[in-house]
Amino acid sequence: MKLSSGVKPKSSTALLGAVIALSAGVLAVVPQQAAAEGKLSLYNWGDYINPKILETFKEEFGVEVSLDTYGTNEEMLAKIQAGATGYDIVFPSVHMHDIMHQLGLLAKTDIGSHPDFKNIDPQFIRARTDPQAEYCLPYAWGSVGIVYNRQKAEGIEGWADFFALAEKGEKIILLDDLRETLGIGLIMNGHSVNSRDEDEVRQAADYIIERVGNISAFTYDSIPLVQSGDVAAAHWYVGANIFAQEMPDTLKYIIPKEGATMYQEDMCVLASAPNKENAIRFMEFYLRPEIAALNVSQQLNGTPNVPALELIPEAIRGNESIYPPQEVMDKLEIFEDLGQDLKLYNRE
Repeated sequence: MKLSSGVKPKSSTALLGAVIALSAGVLAVVPQQAAAEGKLSLYNWGDYINPKILETFKEEFGVEVSLDTYGTNEEMLAKIQAGATGYDIVFPSVHMHDIMHQLGLLAKTDIGSHPDFKNIDPQFIRARTDPQAEYCLPYAWGSVGIVYNRQKAEGIEGWADFFALAEKGEKIILLDDLRETLGIGLIMNGHSVNSRDEDEVRQAADYIIERVGNISAFTYDSIPLVQSGDVAAAHWYVGANIFAQEMPDTLKYIIPKEGATMYQEDMCVLASAPNKENAIRFMEFYLRPEIAALNVSQQLNGTPNVPALELIPEAIRGNESIYPPQEVMDKLEIFEDLGQDLKLYNRE
């Protein structure tokens, strides 16, 4: 899950000025191609792509680009399986990339053989079904941690501090997401968030159940409550930095010291895509560092594109809650497709 509020940095911030400058630079350097040819239809999470990227692609290649959005991996998969036609590119999380590959829903693109694929950090080629990136392109990633109100919870560093707030009478919120929530319990008990062990999953459930009386809500819609101080802290995504930069004296986002989960989406062409050539062209276009950087400058999340980092404003590149050091990265776990073992989580 990603930030899909549609809220962007205020124009008065220095960061937005850097973003505008970067946008102008990209638009100035792209070569102009003659002739409009064809269409491209994207199906993506909420506001999970900078519109400037779509405009730049359209200007360079003369391709009409359309964008539909979804809120969950499951919503996207259900629509595709129900026979939705016309979409060319989807952006599944890594575990859904694996599921869709197994279902035969993805087109082979050989994007991993493109000369510019050298820009991609190999640690982000995560899909087990696509170890050579023959199908999909690593797109974006981020952590799932804690956003807190600095007047209510200054100084918290991890999950233990988070739950301690509730014991002191402050309100806290968890995401309305089974695996994310049980993932906290697994982390706090020293287990993998992809555990297939029934006892470990039960212990994780018990950890949350023991604290459920102190949890004010399970929801995604927590940012306004943390901003106002009605809630001290919430389990949320790295996109909370967008709000934190607007209200730096009020909000802060951290990656818990005990460890946390991370998300990653990949860019995949559907086997049913009506515009495969344009879809592959768009994937190749997104390999350019200046294009990946343009997305990060708006989204405030991570990019697998290594040279893009040099083009990102320092306020983002130097923020360790967005780009943590490797020792913190090593403590972030990404969800895997558990297949039939997912029933262990549903049962708990």
